Amino acid sequence: MSGPGPSHDLPVVIVGGLHADARRAAVARLLADVADSVVLHHDLATAGAGTVVRTVRDATGILDAGEAPLVNDCACCALREDLVPELVRLAEAGRTPLAVVELWDSVEPKAMAEVVTAGGFTVTGVITAVDPALVLPYLGNGDDLAEGGLAAAATDRRTVADTFARQLEYASVLALAESLPGSPEADDEDRELLTQLHPTARRVPIGHGDPAGAPAPSASAPSELARAALAGFDVEAAAAAQHPACALLPAEADAHGVATLVWHRRRPFHPERLYAALEDLTCAAARSRGRFWLAGKGDTLLHWDAAGGALCVESAGPWLASLPDAAWELVPPVRRAAAALDWHPEHGDRCQHLVFTSPGLDRDGLERLLESCLLTDAEYAAGQAAWERLPPAFDALLEV
Repeated sequence: MSGPGPSHDLPVVIVGGLHADARRAAVARLLADVADSVVLHHDLATAGAGTVVRTVRDATGILDAGEAPLVNDCACCALREDLVPELVRLAEAGRTPLAVVELWDSVEPKAMAEVVTAGGFTVTGVITAVDPALVLPYLGNGDDLAEGGLAAAATDRRTVADTFARQLEYASVLALAESLPGSPEADDEDRELLTQLHPTARRVPIGHGDPAGAPAPSASAPSELARAALAGFDVEAAAAAQHPACALLPAEADAHGVATLVWHRRRPFHPERLYAALEDLTCAAARSRGRFWLAGKGDTLLHWDAAGGALCVESAGPWLASLPDAAWELVPPVRRAAAALDWHPEHGDRCQHLVFTSPGLDRDGLERLLESCLLTDAEYAAGQAAWERLPPAFDALLEV
């Protein structure tokens, strides 16, 4: 894999989100607040015709437009190939102090932030624009992106819910656009759900569209959104915060009808009982995520990721306790630090760490169901040799 390209002085902020009206409002706000800034946007809706339409615009309108051909029948791949050369062109022209990359609806910011950084640019902010009234409906939408014309490739099997969750949880800044035309009014429950889903994000309220009545941009008093866009963004830290082994998960909370349950145990799940409970566990919360330990698979850290009534379970690599000591030097420090926090004298970093967030969460019922899926005292006492003989209920799910 090649290293990063030559560095460029042009700062880049990425603005994304499935809430298109909110995203456009955030971009308009930045154009109004940062004099001479430009927006680079790739419209993937034209992928059916074999191309991606690229536009460059400023606060006055479109400055340039062009097309990029699909790459391997993938619109998102075309975006990756075309994005950095366009940013280089803007940097070399030297006429803008800020490039705003407005992502198309279903494009996830993580991949684009990494592409921009590898191209030698500094990402100064990643913003996901959100209409708070739509957070729960989108988290509950298990439809495939393709059903709404939002797939980025013919092979794109993502859903609205899981795509929205990743867009939301990766960003360092959430631009909140309330009272958008045609959208219901947000209430305290909507705002609390957003807070609990991503408690560390900087939340910036913005207007809902035409910034024409806003004060003129001022270098001495930039808006809160402009300050957030230029505050800095650590791409490596953001990736680590999303990795199942060391994810920065929400803490316990309960307010305005919304609750977050953090469930942490040091005993493995019984594979059959957990498998039988998957549907109930998945539907128990609007959003759940984390890592878990399955008896019989003591070397494998498993990732739990659920939204929209659908669950994705996949291997996230080994538990550190299963690695030889010499391999630890190859593991990133943040991963070792996360393992140290969970370390147990007998089991190492193997544990259950699952987080469930939802309005109307039945915490007691959920805890009882989770506890019932753990090994019993007798099963636990039987030891690892016995655990290896338990039915491999998850093999089909993990495509073993």
